[in-house]
Amino acid sequence: MGFLAGYVDTLGFVALFGLFTAHVTGNFVLIGVALADASKASILLKFLAFPAFIVGIAMARLLILAAQRRQWPALKLALTLQVILLAGFMLAGMAASPIGGSASALAMTAGLLGTAAMGAHSASSRLLLAQLAPTSMMTGNVTQVVIDSIDVLRGAGDAATGARCGKFFWPVLAFGTGAIAAAFAFKAFGFIALMVPIAILGAELVLPEPAKGAT
Repeated sequence: MGFLAGYVDTLGFVALFGLFTAHVTGNFVLIGVALADASKASILLKFLAFPAFIVGIAMARLLILAAQRRQWPALKLALTLQVILLAGFMLAGMAASPIGGSASALAMTAGLLGTAAMGAHSASSRLLLAQLAPTSMMTGNVTQVVIDSIDVLRGAGDAATGARCGKFFWPVLAFGTGAIAAAFAFKAFGFIALMVPIAILGAELVLPEPAKGAT
């Protein structure tokens, strides 16, 4: 999931005028830059990315609540929602290609679907996989890894410290790997490269859903 988040975030950034699909903080920064420099393209897309991310969170929350009330497989439904939104991102992006210097309606649709997908991803991780490290917010993960590493090096760490360090380290590594892979994949294949995260989610869908509280 960390690989997926890094992959989708980077592909959106490379393909759509520096849009961060999984990084709300980054989009706030880019909005500020665009407001200060009228020559920057696609400021509307970056403004709309925030509400699109919220819509993705809301969709995931409502879907998970409904699934839990009816004892449906909540995680599989949440993953399916992400597949649908990412497929929309890919198809709209392919239809919009080649993307010029400004965002067409199809390009904006692609970006907003991608952002909604990552909102759903973030909400699903927090609601259903809270025992794991976050997969799309690396600042906190890196902070925790460094704190725990320093404690281990100064001899103040214990077994729990080492386990926590590993817990937060692997998503950081996966996110970075996904980011690099997406940059090369988009350059080579365009929006069809989104089949990679869709395939990851598809693989997750065929696995048994973990028991509540399992790690």
